[in-house]
Amino acid sequence: MIRPCTAHEFDAIWAIINDGARAYASIIPPDCLKEPYMPKSELQHEINDGVVFWGNEDAGELAGVMGIQDLRDVTLIRHAYGRTSAQGRGIGTQLLSHLRKLAKNPLLIGTWADATWAIRFYEKQSFKLLSPSEKDRLLRKYWTLPERQAETSVVLASPGWLNAQATSQLSSSSNAV
Repeated sequence: MIRPCTAHEFDAIWAIINDGARAYASIIPPDCLKEPYMPKSELQHEINDGVVFWGNEDAGELAGVMGIQDLRDVTLIRHAYGRTSAQGRGIGTQLLSHLRKLAKNPLLIGTWADATWAIRFYEKQSFKLLSPSEKDRLLRKYWTLPERQAETSVVLASPGWLNAQATSQLSSSSNAV
């Protein structure tokens, strides 16, 4: 069952993020890796900044979480993690499908560049990997990341974002004529 997470589930959200993030341990550059992957203070900061977490509950327990954050003209998918014991059961697909319906704006997702399984997952959901220059522009505009993390990240965009960009470019070129 997909549902919004509640404030009293803070510790469960934190535990799922840090459990699920174990999959990234071998691909995160050593100078970016920290333990825990996301400290509680950082999670609280993300929530205070408007990240709203949704959960996939299985047998009465949160099996996965995914955050959504409306930011100006886009909606960001943030912190998508499943318990390692629950991965491969469609939990992320169900969460992403639900959050896509809630999104008020075109969607963007950031992840580690070497997380090929995560990139493939989002590509299967119709997201497109953006060019390095576009990634750099968007990370500066919508995310607050250390420079090193930005260097080793990618951004994927929903078809809605790509369509909005194409429409914007067409408007700009027709106005220039």
